[in-house]
Amino acid sequence: MAQVSAARQDSPSLPWLIIACGCLIAGLTFGPRSAMGFFQLPMLADKGWDRETFGMALAIQNIAWGVGTPFFGALADRYGTWRVLALAGVMYAAGMVLMAEATTPGMLHLGAGVLVGLGVAAGSFGIVLAAFARNVPAERRSFAFGLGTAAGSAGMFVFAPLSQGLISAYGWYDSLVVMSALMLVIPVLAIPLRGNSKSGSAQQAVFEQTVGEALREALTHRSYVLLVTGFFVCGFQVAFITAHFPAYIADIGIEARYAVIALALIGFFNIIGSLASGYIGQRWSKPIFLAWIYVCRSIAVTAFLLFPQTPTSVVVFSIVIGLLWLSTVPPTNALVAIMFGTRHLGMLGGIVFLSHQIGSFLGVWLGGYFYDRLGSYDPVWWLGVALGLFAAVVHWPIQEKPAPRPQLAPAE
Repeated sequence: MAQVSAARQDSPSLPWLIIACGCLIAGLTFGPRSAMGFFQLPMLADKGWDRETFGMALAIQNIAWGVGTPFFGALADRYGTWRVLALAGVMYAAGMVLMAEATTPGMLHLGAGVLVGLGVAAGSFGIVLAAFARNVPAERRSFAFGLGTAAGSAGMFVFAPLSQGLISAYGWYDSLVVMSALMLVIPVLAIPLRGNSKSGSAQQAVFEQTVGEALREALTHRSYVLLVTGFFVCGFQVAFITAHFPAYIADIGIEARYAVIALALIGFFNIIGSLASGYIGQRWSKPIFLAWIYVCRSIAVTAFLLFPQTPTSVVVFSIVIGLLWLSTVPPTNALVAIMFGTRHLGMLGGIVFLSHQIGSFLGVWLGGYFYDRLGSYDPVWWLGVALGLFAAVVHWPIQEKPAPRPQLAPAE
């Protein structure tokens, strides 16, 4: 009995209420924005705008998401996660309503771009996973991050058919209004995640730094800079596919229902990939694992473009890319926590994500830009392949260990 008791102490239980609510928030914030591609064609048909206009709105959304994430992360670190998540739900809802009411491209860019982007930023993975990190022991952190990431994937899986079904039944306008109302549930779900960087049940020995000191340390740390650089590529690849894959499938003459099937499959297999990533990252080298994820993405896109494009190839590609979709998130966030601890994790993880969203901005915008000028998405597909190989090279030398802090060494 003593051995059993000791084993339980060695493997502390997870804070399941915090994890469950955080996972639901991740699903709600990630789901609608991942289904934006379904609104492109019906909305543009009614408004008379071109694809670059819609692409620019989503590009602004991604950059607002990226710029806002470290800012909201720092606010959550200092003032508490609940306040930031509550604000996320309100901004997200307001942005989707304004998107529905848009009568000019400027209104579309403000609603679908700025407000939705800031709403996603305030309720993003970085905010939720930082709350997990403060309440989950370090030895189980990668697994918890995998659960949170998988929940975002589940949101994509649910909202792909839900969005298409709502659009088919009620039109794109009413669909946006319904989804905006769902975002107002987030402040209620966020209550168990209250607390800031100085609270939580998994506190480490605190290394006190100002925000400026934490930024200087991170931005002069080689492995962190490499991590920031490589995560740019993840954003470029996934945002391009999210925004333009439904239209691409229609362009190559495949039935529209396969666009729904494709994004639903990506979301479903992303759940499996995210959970597996959390498990693998807990046991093997995270930088090497990340490098292989990017190599496999490049191989998957190359095969999809070179082989005949049929409904079957769309399904196979969606399954493979789904397994690799957000599998980068658990090891990436875990590496930031290993390097610098949890004191400024919301902000430092947010800066990594800012790089991701700069890539997202370019992936979404360049997709619309090249299509309107060349009538093809191929240049952006192949650019994504090249960037995937670049990311693999960048991640390989990252060191999975804490940043050196001589001042913390014990006195002789």
